[in-house]
Amino acid sequence: MAKSFSITRVYAFWGRLNSSFWFVPAMMCAVAVGLSFLLIAVDTRLGVGTVSDFGLLYTFGPEGARAILSVIASSMITVASLIFSITMLSLQLASSQFGPRVLENFMRDRSNQVVLGTFVATFLYCLVVLRAVRGPGDSSFVPHLTVAFAVVLAAVGVAVLIYFIHHIATSIRIETLLAQLAADGRAAVDRLFPERLVHGPLQCEDEPGADRLADDFEDGSERISADASGYVQKVGMEALMRIAAEHNLVLRIETPPGRFVTAGECMIAAYPRDRVSEEIADSLRGAIVIGRNRTINQDLEFSIRRIVELAQRSLSPGINDPTTALYCIDRLGQVFGRLSGRDIPSPTLNDESGQLRILTEVILIEELACKAFSAIARYGISDADVVTRLVNTMGKLSRSLSPSARESIKALSEQVLIASEHAASLDFDREALSNLKNSDLTGQVPSRPPRSL
Repeated sequence: MAKSFSITRVYAFWGRLNSSFWFVPAMMCAVAVGLSFLLIAVDTRLGVGTVSDFGLLYTFGPEGARAILSVIASSMITVASLIFSITMLSLQLASSQFGPRVLENFMRDRSNQVVLGTFVATFLYCLVVLRAVRGPGDSSFVPHLTVAFAVVLAAVGVAVLIYFIHHIATSIRIETLLAQLAADGRAAVDRLFPERLVHGPLQCEDEPGADRLADDFEDGSERISADASGYVQKVGMEALMRIAAEHNLVLRIETPPGRFVTAGECMIAAYPRDRVSEEIADSLRGAIVIGRNRTINQDLEFSIRRIVELAQRSLSPGINDPTTALYCIDRLGQVFGRLSGRDIPSPTLNDESGQLRILTEVILIEELACKAFSAIARYGISDADVVTRLVNTMGKLSRSLSPSARESIKALSEQVLIASEHAASLDFDREALSNLKNSDLTGQVPSRPPRSL
């Protein structure tokens, strides 16, 4: 099956390209090469006599210019190799300590890309300038302005190296990583749920979704299959709405972002079948982007899952770091707090005339929250501190939710407390958990008198 292309997939490709580790350094190298040719042309036009009038510039002979350019080029490529080695070591450490899902944050770190690009670009700049230095003899030529700029780039490289050492030491700290993961989660909430609530918690209402479909929708719809295997990274809703309105179609999205699909699996059901030509099917297929891995662009569950995975790893016997789990729970509360203040969109999308055009799945905050908190509870059920932080976070979150969502989270809190009481080995912990259960799960830590162990 030939792969379909569309503007949605072009934008997705540009996003992957812009966030790749090599794109920014490659662009910086191209700029450096272009700048070297430009400055050489300026030196040629100005002449040696004009440039020598500036006392701040170095004035070398051909051998001196070659020497300083060679020193700068060799030192820059050496430091670039060191930067690359440190970056790879940091990626290995992050993968083993924090999990492979967080590597994307380090790979798309713009600071690391700019640092590597600075040294490689300076190296290429010096190489290009070296070929322009001629002499000794009647045809000798030394681009003094261009060589002076190479010295400036070397000084910038020293400052960038100092910054990189500070940045790489800061970026591998668990607090920094969790702050980035939480920021990604909040950004996903802002993209997917831009509308803010203005009248308190959302009251769940029955949304007529499947009931509005035609009775023969299942038998009379065309199945738009995937042209590749992988994870759904993006669904171009605007493109789908435009196609559906132009051809008077009703679409049901079968594979939301984050779902794994195999080649040939149905992604969209388009009704009626007789209006879906091969060209329209290719356009619909091209509105969905499939890749090798999940991304945080439209996949809020994946953003949350990365924080949950970090908490689970910290509670494993091999690492045994419950303090990190507490940090993860705090950050989850931050992301869910952002989500609780947003209006959950309808699963049905209508055109300007009110005609149903798209039916899709909706994200329920109680489902996301219960999955995330229960996944952590399974690993930390015997740790009273982790359970206490979980229950308090769920209690604070439930106060801003609808009654049905509040009941779901309260039920999970009660189950976690009951299981934790049975797993606790100390009377002190059992008493603390019992007090917490009797506090009506308001999110406040109950006071308790100190007891000796």
